[in-house]
Formats: sequence, C-alpha cells, structure tokens
Amino acid sequence: MKLNTMIDHTLLKPETTQEEIIKLCDEAKEFDFASVCIPPRFVSLAAKQLEGENPMVCTVIGFPLGYQTTAVKAYEAKAAAEEGADEVDMVIAIGALKEGDDAYVQEDIARVKESIGDKTLKVIIETCLLTKDEIKRACTLAVEAGADFVKTSTGFSTGGATVEDVRLMKETVGDKALVKASGGIRNRETAIQMVEAGASRLGASAGVAICREA
Repeated sequence: MKLNTMIDHTLLKPETTQEEIIKLCDEAKEFDFASVCIPPRFVSLAAKQLEGENPMVCTVIGFPLGYQTTAVKAYEAKAAAEEGADEVDMVIAIGALKEGDDAYVQEDIARVKESIGDKTLKVIIETCLLTKDEIKRACTLAVEAGADFVKTSTGFSTGGATVEDVRLMKETVGDKALVKASGGIRNRETAIQMVEAGASRLGASAGVAICREA
C-alpha cells in the first residue's frame, strides 16, 4: 500500500514559521506526499517551493472552529486559491448543524466551493462533536453542496479520526465523494486501518515517521 501518496503532510500549529514550512515542503517532495496542509498565510510560500513538483498545496478555511460567517469563509478560500492553493479544507458551521439548520450548513459549504472554482474542497465535519446521525447529515449536506471530500477532524478538538467514523462517512457518501481521515494518525498501522475503513486521503503531521516505518 503506497500510503505516501495519500498523505496530506500537515503543519498547522499556531507558532509555525516560514523555515518550518520550507522544511515541510522539502519533506513532501522527498516522500512524494499528496500535499502539504498549511496555514493560509503560507500558501504563496509553499506554492513557490512546490512549483513543478507533485505535492499539492492545501490550506484550511474557517479553521479550527468553523463559526466564521459564510462571507468570511468564501473570501478566505478565494484568496487562498488565488495565491496558489490547490485544495482547501473548510470547517462546517458545527453549531448550525446541531441546531438542525441544514440549509445554512449546505449554503456555507456551497459558497466556499463556488469561490474556489475547480479547486478541491474537503469539508471538515469534526466527528468528535457529532452524533452518528449528525455525521450522516453533515456528509450528505457536504455532498449536496458540491464537496469533493468529507474529512473527520481538525485535530484541534476533543478527538480525531476513528475507524468507526471513517467507515460511517464512507457508507454515507458512497461514490459521490471521498473521505479524508485526520487527527491522531501517528503510525503506519493506524493509517492502514483508516484506508481499509474507506479513507482515500490521510491528514498527518507524522507522515515522515509513517513512511519510515515501511
């Protein structure tokens, strides 16, 4: 199993520096990762570092809490795409989902997707804060809004990806979207379990260690 090409090599700590982003990009090239997943302010830097290389540039929108207004999320996503982001991982309006305001949740996602055109949109639903029924609803709304992926977690809340949640998400979206597992994937065994449960992409800050296990 070629896990390396499924990994979004991730560095989202608030104290992240330019030097660390350059190192992250170098590692992504060395290990042929799918992308680097980085804070928005480093998108243009990463785009320059990875120009002509396989790894894509991924950034996060409405991160990590998801409660920004739709207009702000759409603006942030559009700006990131214009600066060189190939993919954006947005956080849903979790409170709106909890309230049962499905129309708001779907519009929030749709507006971000519209703002980035043909770039890839991954929708973070933060599974650790949701019931099983809410996970299914969130996935369905993301698909209806045009998302390319549904993603488990930010890694900043009370829990990360679980095999059970990944399997439920994949069963819900079927072939209408892909699943990204993220949060707590620190070794090869866990990564393989997520893929076997239905994940097509893995968000991990331990990508280098996972690949070296092989």
